[in-house]
Amino acid sequence: MNFTPTELGASIIFAIAVLHTFCTSYFEKLASKSARHSGLLHLLGEVEIVFGFWAAILIIFMSFSDSLNAAKAFLNQRNFNEPLFVFAIMIVAGSKPILYFATQILHYLGTALEVLLRIRSAPALYFLTLAVTPLLGSVITEPAAMTLAAFLLRDLVYKNNPSTKLMFGTIGVLFVNISIGGTLTNFAAPPVLMVATTWNWSSAFMLANFGIESCIAIFINALGVTLLFHRELVDPQASSKPAKIPLAVILMHLLFLLGVVVFAHDPIIFIWLLLFFIGYVTAYPKHQSPLILKEALLVGFFLGGLVVLGALQGWWLQPILEMMSPTAVFYGSLALTAITDNAALTYLGSLVAGTSPEFKLALVGGAVAGGGLTVIANAPNPAGIAILRTYFPNGAVSTLYLLIAAIPPTLVAVAAYRLM
Repeated sequence: MNFTPTELGASIIFAIAVLHTFCTSYFEKLASKSARHSGLLHLLGEVEIVFGFWAAILIIFMSFSDSLNAAKAFLNQRNFNEPLFVFAIMIVAGSKPILYFATQILHYLGTALEVLLRIRSAPALYFLTLAVTPLLGSVITEPAAMTLAAFLLRDLVYKNNPSTKLMFGTIGVLFVNISIGGTLTNFAAPPVLMVATTWNWSSAFMLANFGIESCIAIFINALGVTLLFHRELVDPQASSKPAKIPLAVILMHLLFLLGVVVFAHDPIIFIWLLLFFIGYVTAYPKHQSPLILKEALLVGFFLGGLVVLGALQGWWLQPILEMMSPTAVFYGSLALTAITDNAALTYLGSLVAGTSPEFKLALVGGAVAGGGLTVIANAPNPAGIAILRTYFPNGAVSTLYLLIAAIPPTLVAVAAYRLM
């Protein structure tokens, strides 16, 4: 492997950042014991801060090891489209009318399940949220589906003081299902988007090669976790039903959501739409709730840091991929996804010349199957963390517990992709 001192230093910093994600709950515990330094410790305990913080350390390191101009040039060459898009789509998808619209659809479907199977409303809604919403990710993109699902689960599960097992079991299935739920089209899942143009993968190709497998895995994961925890789920109270929102307001929000999705690759346009959307919400506040600007900014900061740190990891990732067989690359990408963003992994794989169709399918299959193992494995995961984190012990999602909770649904996804 050929590498420069800067690349080696960047990889060391990247490894420290990955370790930091496993220690966020520890920093939160320290913050509660140290009033003098609680602010700094709380900051270090925010998982969304981790990669942005260490990206800043990397730029400082590059400024001293090379020059400030070299560090600035490096930053200017990075593509921050994905962090900007996730920031925009989180704000729009997390607005009150969009959530109301999604909730009403799930309630109608849930009522049908209740009558058909004679089950309580809570398990029916829980199953539908984890089974249907991830599949919407293939249409409205995975970050939007994650935002919707996280808010729905917040009201259905996390606000009811659930057990620790239910909290982590839910988020583990959510992350895995969202990661594989965007594979029915060629534009919705970040790891697929990175290779679709280079390899000429159409939405029809994705549906033919991943559609049935992904749907089966999502269904099994959602059903399994519902059967496991159905007794703990609390039925929604009739008095807790939200006030009706006019159809015109819902349609306006859906148009903004559609616009951001359609222009997902044109940041100038979707940021303009976002600013227009914020102005609209401010001008007509009657049927609105506070926008999740803080959460979206934190997630954008996290992903921006991942873009900076991940850009210098190709010197060791690409040679590893080049020496693997299709079977090895599936399990290799599955494992590597846990410590690096799966979109970055598939992008590096697309640079390998002369790969077979089996290699390409294995690379993407492993990358999306492992997208729920850690916070950094899939770009939408930090969005879910930002929305649900406050309901976990010490206000932090344990990276180790998340990994353990995500392993069973990940194995289901592996079985679906490898055995079918």
